[in-house]
Amino acid sequence: MKKRLLTGLQASGQLHIGNYFGALKPFVDTYEEYDSFLMVADYHALTSIKDAKTLSGNILEAVRVYLAIGVDPERATLFKQSDVPEHMELGWIFNCLVSVPFLQQAHAYKDKVAKGLEANAGLFTYPMLMAADILLYDAEVVPVGEDQRQHIEYAREAGGKFNRAFETEEFRAPQELILKGVGTVPGVNGEKMSKSYGNTIPLFATKDAIAKAVMSIVTDSSGDTPKNVYAIHSLYRNEDELTKLYEENKGNYKALKESLVEDIEAHIAPMREKYQNISDEEILSVLKNGAEKARTVASKKMETVRKKVGVALY
Repeated sequence: MKKRLLTGLQASGQLHIGNYFGALKPFVDTYEEYDSFLMVADYHALTSIKDAKTLSGNILEAVRVYLAIGVDPERATLFKQSDVPEHMELGWIFNCLVSVPFLQQAHAYKDKVAKGLEANAGLFTYPMLMAADILLYDAEVVPVGEDQRQHIEYAREAGGKFNRAFETEEFRAPQELILKGVGTVPGVNGEKMSKSYGNTIPLFATKDAIAKAVMSIVTDSSGDTPKNVYAIHSLYRNEDELTKLYEENKGNYKALKESLVEDIEAHIAPMREKYQNISDEEILSVLKNGAEKARTVASKKMETVRKKVGVALY
C-alpha cells in the first residue's frame, strides 16, 4: 500500500513561475506516489485574514491553481480544513498536553513578537492545530521546505505526548519530505523572484504580459551571454539546447529574450487555459467530494481518540 501524504494548500495572491518551479511542480511530480490528502488550510488562514470575501476567494483560488497545474482530484483527496471539525477537536486535546514555553519556541510566533506585531492566540497555538492536521490522518509523509522542519517536529512531539499520557501507540511519528525544486528562481532583475521585489513573471499571464516581463530582464552588457535570461531559460530547456541557441545568437539579446518568451508561453498556455476554464461550481464539487472522504478517515480516528482520553461514554 502507498504511504499516506498530507500537505496544506494556501493561496497568497498572484503566483509566479518561481512558485511553480520551486514548490508546485515538484509536488505535482510526486503526489501520485502516495495516498495524498491535500487540505486547504482555511482555519489556519484566520490568524491573519479578517475579511470573509478575501478568505472565500483564497479558498477557491488555492484549489483552482492545483487543478490547473495537474492535480487529479480522483487520485488525491482534496478538501478544506473547516469541513472536518475533527481537526479543531484534536487540536484542542493537543493544546491541553503541551506547555506554554513549548509553544513560545515556534518560529512563526517568535518572528511576530520580534517584529513588534500582535501575535493572536490562534497564531500561538497554530502548531498544535497543524499537528492535528497531520496526525488525524496517520500521515506518514509531509512535504515541507527546508525552513519548515519544525512543523513536523512539533507534530511528532504532540503525538508522543499523547501516547505517553494515555499509555498508547495511537499516533505514529510523521516524516518530512523535502521537495527538491530547482533552487532559487531568479527574477527579472537577477534577485530571487518574489512579489515583494516586484520582479516576477506571473504563472498564468497572457503572452503579452510574459513578453513585457521578459523584455524587462536586466542584462549584462559586458558579455555575450545575458546571465539572467539564461538562468530563467534553463528552467525550460536542457543545457545542450541552450548552449547551441546562445552560441547562434551571441550578443543578440533581443532574439534570446524572444526565444524565452516563446518557451514560457508554450509551457504556460495549456495551464492558463485550464485555469481560466475551471468554474467555481467545479471547485465546490471537488471540495465536497474530498470532504466526505476526509471526514470518513478523521471521524474514525477521533472515535478512538475520544475513548483514549475518556470522554466517549456512549
